[in-house]
Amino acid sequence: MQLLSDRILNMSTSATLAMAAKARELRGEGKDIIGLSLGEPDFNTPDFIKEAAVQAINDNYNSYTPVDGYADLKEAIITKFKRDNGLTYSPSQIVVSTGAKQALFNIAGVMLNAGDEVILPCPYWVSYSDIVKLFDGVPVEVKTSIDTDFKMTADQLEAAITPNTKMMWFSSPCNPSGSVYSEAELQALVDVLAKHPDIYVVSDEIYEHINYGKGHTSIASFEEMYDRTITVNGVSKAFAMTGWRIGYIGAPEKIARACNKLQGQATSGANCIAQRAVITACTESPEKVKYMIDEFKQRRDLILGLLNDIEGFKCNVPDGAFYVFPDVTHFYGKTLKGTKINNASDFSLFLLEEALVATVTGEAFGNPDCIRISYAASNEQIIEAIKRIKEAVS
Repeated sequence: MQLLSDRILNMSTSATLAMAAKARELRGEGKDIIGLSLGEPDFNTPDFIKEAAVQAINDNYNSYTPVDGYADLKEAIITKFKRDNGLTYSPSQIVVSTGAKQALFNIAGVMLNAGDEVILPCPYWVSYSDIVKLFDGVPVEVKTSIDTDFKMTADQLEAAITPNTKMMWFSSPCNPSGSVYSEAELQALVDVLAKHPDIYVVSDEIYEHINYGKGHTSIASFEEMYDRTITVNGVSKAFAMTGWRIGYIGAPEKIARACNKLQGQATSGANCIAQRAVITACTESPEKVKYMIDEFKQRRDLILGLLNDIEGFKCNVPDGAFYVFPDVTHFYGKTLKGTKINNASDFSLFLLEEALVATVTGEAFGNPDCIRISYAASNEQIIEAIKRIKEAVS
């Protein structure tokens, strides 16, 4: 009898976590690795949030929490959705989870049956495809390119729809490309979806506040999409709270209840102290973390200027998140310092071993032409990292 399940044997390892592990291994060997692979802000959690957590400890919050979240946290999330997204939810439509990744697992687990197709505009966040496949869904990848800022068009969406299409998953701002769909671009997609009323949308908005000018529009704010959209969000990125592990959804009530049911058999309620802190994060104005957004924008401009000075790197200007996603196909087929570069994975590994800079292959995100570089690092680290990359490929 086979020890491990086909399910786990067929699942990919997270490329971002795998690269981080490889970088740690090389650091353990004494090598000076600059890590630009993980999607994690390098800021500390703001003091006003930490103080709320300390107060919760002093107030003796230590018991199991409701599966779908504290009632007052859900009210804070409802306030946030109304303030930032123009969305009106009731408490029964909110589910708080141990990170946005668990929220995505819940959604797939309660909505997908074998053979259901899920449209994924490429590039997509690294875990979407495997989460869909874990629940016997079929990822349908829609290719985009740097020339269209990695955004799916209405015509591409229409062409990808089949009688088996159950859902569309996407993120805006996008991880890994930093692309932000404008209101007009979303309207074009909505016009297509309006002709297919049985298709549901997962809108991953975890980076909504890390936005450099276009502003953020939630697809659920379109009247015809509200009852067909599950909006996924959390506090990891904009509030530098990755380790606090709190995500949440706003969804049609039937879907939210199903997610609550599934989560009740998995982790139950999220961490009590983290939930109390997130009440403060959701209640305060996003202006309180604008200093981080301003710093990220400055770093974006810095890294783009440096990369554009390297022959072979083709970059667009991302409007959100904290990644650049350069096209590096110029290097395919070439031999760099004795290493043959056949694809993005080869190139990313070459940069780690030769330049001592950790990036992530675009193949993990459904786009084999690119690599993802995070600029959630200090100016000094960015400058040194790109200097090393330039020397390695020269």
